[in-house]
Parts: sequence; structure tokens; C-alpha cells
Amino acid sequence: MMRIRVIDLETDGLEPSDKVVEIAAWDVVDGEVMPVSFSTFVNSGRPIPPALSAIHHIVDEDIASGRTLDESAGIIFNPVVEAYCAHNAKFERQWCDIYSGGRPWICTYRSALRAWPDAPTHSNQGLRYWLKPAGLDRKIAEKAHRALPDAYVTAFILRELLKVASVEDLIAWSSEPALLPKVNFGKHKGALWKDVPRDYL
Repeated sequence: MMRIRVIDLETDGLEPSDKVVEIAAWDVVDGEVMPVSFSTFVNSGRPIPPALSAIHHIVDEDIASGRTLDESAGIIFNPVVEAYCAHNAKFERQWCDIYSGGRPWICTYRSALRAWPDAPTHSNQGLRYWLKPAGLDRKIAEKAHRALPDAYVTAFILRELLKVASVEDLIAWSSEPALLPKVNFGKHKGALWKDVPRDYL
């Protein structure tokens, strides 16, 4: 049995010195999204900047009675998991690597760039609407930028990736630099690199 645990965090900033304020996990077992999940607020011990509350809508009162990050990690990170996963896993790993026991990580963002270079976007929600994965419950997924809905959407993206690539491929792609299939600047922004005139390159 291959159990991959999808992790999503909400934080009070973008740097490793910033604090986690919410954590969630959703399992994918043998390529199927499980109905069981875990989510909790994390008491960061400090006020949440208003600019961050404006993104995830988590406020100081929400986290006041939350678990510590260590307590939450003690529930989420355990030996029955073969790999961990996140969309743009580089972000989650800033806080989670110390708990993951050296297990590999799958980044659904980097993997999606390889698997579906022609996708109109590779964001979490963008892939959700492009892939239209069967069985995804819109009510669970509707609150973007919250840990549980984002982990849920990522679990379905992972399920779709596992239909076109092996776990080993996903782990390998996740450890390599993001392969950007399209130009992200200038007059050819949005074009595939192969379609850009050589004199422009």
C-alpha cells in the first residue's frame, strides 16, 4: 500500500522565520483520495499581520486556542507515510522538513509543469478547473487559501498525476528545478519556448 500525505500550510509570512497558523493533511492511498483528513489552527504565539489575514482570512482569535506546530506535526507526520506532497512543496518544506523523517516529497506544481506543459496555468485552483477531476466536491474545495481546501484540491491533482506518471517520476521531477514550458515575460509571454523566434532568444 502506497500512502502519500498531502500537506498544506497557511502562515503569517513567506520566510522560514515566519510562523504557521494553520496546517492540514489529506491522504492519497494507492492513487485514490481518501475521505479522511486532518486540519487544525496553529497557535503561532504572535499576532497575524492584517495583510496575511486578507489572504487566508485567519485572525488572531482563530489561532488563540490552536495546537502548537510541534503538537500538530506529531499527528500529521508519521512512519506509515511513504512520501509527502504539496503544491509548490518548496514552501511547505521550509517548516515541515524537520518533521518528515527524510521521506521524499512530491511537488504537484513542478510535476504538473512536466506532465501537462500545455495547461493554461499550473496554479492549484487553475489545474483544478482545467483537469475537472471526477469526484471532487466543490463545497470542500471552495475556500481557496485555507489549508484544508487547498490540501484537498492538491490531493486530486496528485491523483491525476499518478495516472500519467509513476511515484518515482514525480519524486524525481520534484527534486529538479521547475521546468517552465512557457515564456513568462516580454512580448512573447505565454508562448511555448519552442515557438519563440530564435533571434529573440
